[in-house]
Amino acid sequence: MAGPLLLRSLWSTSKRSFSSSPSSSHFKSYLSSARFFSTAADAAVCPNPALDPARLRNVAVIAHVDHGKTTLMDRLLRQCGADIPHERAMDSISLERERGITIASKVTSISWKENELNMVDTPGHADFGGEVERVVGMVEGAILVVDAGEGPLAQTKFVLAKALKYGLRPILLLNKVDRPAVSEERCNEVESLVFDLFANLGATEEQLDFPVLYASAKEGWASSTFTKDPPGDAKNMSQLLDAVIRHVPPPNASLEAPFQMLVTMMEKDFYLGRILTGRVASGVIYVGDKVHGLRITDSGTEKIEEGKVLKLMKKKGTGMVLIDSAGAGDIISIAGMTKPSIGHSVANTEVTTALPTIELDPPTISMTFGVNDSPSAGRDGSHLTGGKIGDRLMAEAETNLAINVLPGLAETYEVQGRGELQLGILIENMRREGFELSVSPPKVMYKTENNVKLEPIEEVTIEVNEEHVGLIMEALSHRRAEVVDMGPVPGNDGRTKISLTCPSRGLVGYRSVFSSDTRGTGFMHRAFLKYEKYRGPLGNVRKGVLVSMGYGSITAHALMSLEARGILFVTPGMETYDGMIIGEHSRDTDLDVRSILTLHYAFLFYQGDRLGYYFLLQVNPVRAKELTNVRAAGKDENVKLSPPRLMTLEEAIGYVASDELIEVTPKAIRLRKRYLEVNKRKAMSKRPKE
Repeated sequence: MAGPLLLRSLWSTSKRSFSSSPSSSHFKSYLSSARFFSTAADAAVCPNPALDPARLRNVAVIAHVDHGKTTLMDRLLRQCGADIPHERAMDSISLERERGITIASKVTSISWKENELNMVDTPGHADFGGEVERVVGMVEGAILVVDAGEGPLAQTKFVLAKALKYGLRPILLLNKVDRPAVSEERCNEVESLVFDLFANLGATEEQLDFPVLYASAKEGWASSTFTKDPPGDAKNMSQLLDAVIRHVPPPNASLEAPFQMLVTMMEKDFYLGRILTGRVASGVIYVGDKVHGLRITDSGTEKIEEGKVLKLMKKKGTGMVLIDSAGAGDIISIAGMTKPSIGHSVANTEVTTALPTIELDPPTISMTFGVNDSPSAGRDGSHLTGGKIGDRLMAEAETNLAINVLPGLAETYEVQGRGELQLGILIENMRREGFELSVSPPKVMYKTENNVKLEPIEEVTIEVNEEHVGLIMEALSHRRAEVVDMGPVPGNDGRTKISLTCPSRGLVGYRSVFSSDTRGTGFMHRAFLKYEKYRGPLGNVRKGVLVSMGYGSITAHALMSLEARGILFVTPGMETYDGMIIGEHSRDTDLDVRSILTLHYAFLFYQGDRLGYYFLLQVNPVRAKELTNVRAAGKDENVKLSPPRLMTLEEAIGYVASDELIEVTPKAIRLRKRYLEVNKRKAMSKRPKE
């Protein structure tokens, strides 16, 4: 590890010597002179010093998931005097607080030593990478938070690549240094890994000369030197805030030019209508100014709407405040327009050209949303029709550019996104809003280049106990994964870290299997890597299922005889119907014996409640105990069943096969076959698969 440290030390020394050379001094003095005259000219135009771009710093907080971004934001807000009502104050969405993850990017501003810092909190999960991509264009700097114990992981590489692409000046913050396993040697090792990551991603010389700070966001302090317990007067975030002001340049914007703003966020208010948030690219805006919305089309720039600024707002701390004016470089919100959305420009009426739109990576996975046509449809929800489902999906695509919605046949919609978690969040929001819908299993989006089939490949980082390595490697081999690196975890005896690449289709539904195989002790992180040649069909990754043959309420008497056949998904008293999946069979589905078991299926099917095996098991979970005039000692109340496996929405999305659907209602999540009638399923199973 001395090699990379020595390399960076030599590079920093040469950088300092270059900075002290005469030519460099003349160049820097020229830049500072130009900035002085630009600032002086802007101050002459705008008598209000609050609009001076030189006092602004726009910074994004980026990191891998669970490395401490949101906790860090809480401590920065408190350091600057903001009122924090609760922990994770920036997580304003109910699902964010329930699941402990950041789903959407948020903007806030804090004041520090006569400067105003616009801070952007970004998600750390790979499925919400579109939130990171659309906000990095609003800032000049980024605080890269890295767990000092774990080091840079898959999503760290993704968010850092986006930041370096837009030329942001990064600040490395090694978080959680107060942990017992973290030493100064470990911090030096992580710093070297991050430096190598910068170099591999093509960072410039200025970006490579990043400052390093050590922090414990949980304890609320940051330090420029390694320590585990700073003095009492230094247990705060002052050094981090000072580093932001020193190393992040102010916005390079002109107050003289006409007003222009690119919309990067949009909210809808019941009274104000659309609230458009973005960074002011140039000029000054006042309440009451006439503006119009512009967008770029194939034929050129198109005017969307002309209107007036009714309200100007700015997020300060955890609340929104009204302002009278805003200048270039600031991040503000505008109310008064009804048609512009994310990616469009808002400008003065004399401006006729739109700002460049936001470029996002393409989606890698898709699911089909449709009307719930099961026998239990309409019992729980209030929004049932395909038109309402389509309107809701189109509204989501308008505020979330990482999701694409394509109308299909028979009131169905193909929804494209980054991963099953992102689409699962959308389905959960719709479910809570009263929608009923049926959802198909995720389908990977392939590409074809030069007659070669390409598929999305993800970079996966796994950390497990040594005794679980064999089980994990066997499971991933069936999913076409390829190991890149494997070795012990520094500072953790008995733990192994595995780096590998795997097709996105192989990782669908694997997270729950991984948690079960590692008994909840393993960590798995993934991020999109690239498109690569198709690796071939997957191995056997799922067992058969138990499918209901009856309608009505499930009885404990029927489930008692089914327990030995597999794992149940239902409990007594639940309603079921023909074609509903009520459990997982204990045996794997063997396609090689399908034609042999067809006769057994026909025979057993006519035997009433006896079990058959044709792709799946046909069962009757509503069969009740026959009543006789003979007194029996046992009753249904005495039947003892094993606890069923009640699936969450994310688990159901990863579990269903291509011939199955998920029935989503406000009160229930059910698995079912795409074709409910048994003879229809039998006929469709004979068709060749795509």
